[in-house]
Amino acid sequence: QVQLVESGGGLVQAGGSLRLSCAPSGRSIFSFNAMGWYRQAPGKQRELVATITSGGTTNYADSVKGRFTISRDSAKNTVYLQMDSLKPDDTAVYYCNAGVFPGYWGQGTQVTVSS
Repeated sequence: QVQLVESGGGLVQAGGSLRLSCAPSGRSIFSFNAMGWYRQAPGKQRELVATITSGGTTNYADSVKGRFTISRDSAKNTVYLQMDSLKPDDTAVYYCNAGVFPGYWGQGTQVTVSS
């Protein structure tokens, strides 16, 4: 069973930055067709934030384009989500995902952006 270990959430003021990390246990990040980040705010459905394929193609939700960047480090076997210019609307639990959807999910990490 694959476990996705997430880290990097927290509380930040609007305009600030955070970086989330996701590392799969026992498997290479390149063994998945894609990895990505989703988020779920209170009372809302889980939504896609960003994905990166094994070939390196990235995709972003319109709401985060130009502010968030998904990347990976092969040496650390980790996928990152760099979040800049954060807004209160970005407040949510962020989940790492890997594989063919629904695939594997991390435990979630809270991101809170204060105004």
